[in-house]
Amino acid sequence: MNASDVMMPDVIVVSADACVKDVAKTLLANHISAVPVVDQQGSLVGIISEGDLVRRPEIGTERTRSWWLDALSTNRGLAEEFVRSHSRKVKDVMTREVVTARPDTPLDQIATMLEKHRVKRVPIVSDGKIVGIVSRANLVRALASLTEKRIPTTVASDAALRGTLLARLQKAPRTGSLPNLIVHDGTVQLWGTVDSETQRKVVRVAVEATPGVRCVVDNLIVHAGITDNQE
Repeated sequence: MNASDVMMPDVIVVSADACVKDVAKTLLANHISAVPVVDQQGSLVGIISEGDLVRRPEIGTERTRSWWLDALSTNRGLAEEFVRSHSRKVKDVMTREVVTARPDTPLDQIATMLEKHRVKRVPIVSDGKIVGIVSRANLVRALASLTEKRIPTTVASDAALRGTLLARLQKAPRTGSLPNLIVHDGTVQLWGTVDSETQRKVVRVAVEATPGVRCVVDNLIVHAGITDNQE
């Protein structure tokens, strides 16, 4: 299996000029712990995570020290730390050195990247543009989706079916981001969150009605506190 077989294709991104406070709201609203940062051309330039937002003066969690003296000192590390914790712009807070992979990168290499660099997710990039993201959870879901007996000759058809399903869901009447799909031997595992039970049914029915789908395993979670009456 490759990154393209398990990645989340509908990636939420933010601008390098975005406000840190808005990023915090984005993370909470979408139940994610990090978000890629792109420039005006849509190219990946960094990533910002919950860890980058922990030490903030707005909530009284910045490191205790004489910041202004440290920032003006010759210690470059202290000065950079001051900027990261006090700036309101994503470009000053984000991590610029991002570990990335290609859609055809095998999952064993993705796992190695996660361990080696101690990161929780790897953006998938093609021609400089972000096309998906693979997290630890995606690898766990891939493992959970495996059947006892895999048939190698179906790998290509499974990949084609996944592409068809993603295209179909893009056109389906829905709200929110696309769910993650893992396809094995015609069995489709649905993962992610949706806004309501109605949206959950829309996704399930759209997948079930697609030629080539043998079985659908619905692991979707409805956002807490949202009902059909609130749509």
